[in-house]
Amino acid sequence: MTPEQAFQISSAVPLLGWAALLFLPASKIAVEGVARVLVPGVLALAYAAIIGRSFVEGPGLDFSAFMTLDGIRALGSDPWLALAGWLHYLAFDLLVGCWEVRTARDEGIPHAAVIPCLLLTFMLGPVGFLAFLMVRALFRQRSAHQT
Repeated sequence: MTPEQAFQISSAVPLLGWAALLFLPASKIAVEGVARVLVPGVLALAYAAIIGRSFVEGPGLDFSAFMTLDGIRALGSDPWLALAGWLHYLAFDLLVGCWEVRTARDEGIPHAAVIPCLLLTFMLGPVGFLAFLMVRALFRQRSAHQT
């Protein structure tokens, strides 16, 4: 399998988790099982396999590369390590989306208010997280004024 083929497959996997968050937010199996455990677990296994491969077939990871922007750019020049970075984003963005859905459910935030945040988290990670924090603050403020 080439890095491009692995990229195409791995980019499709999280869609199952995001669909669960968007369309089945009340389902514990969909949110907790699929979106929070199964999909990130599969991505984590692929990530671990790629990182392990770099140690077996190549020089491994130069952990000092994480200390400079040029080092990060150099890691990204290896297609397999760039894919590992992509898997990292996919897994953690989905986990943030799970937190958003779970927190909204626990705090009584309507799912319709969370959907734009999820879409932003899916596409722009931290921007979606920030949007959710703002939505959450708005609903907390409304709740405080109603009591």
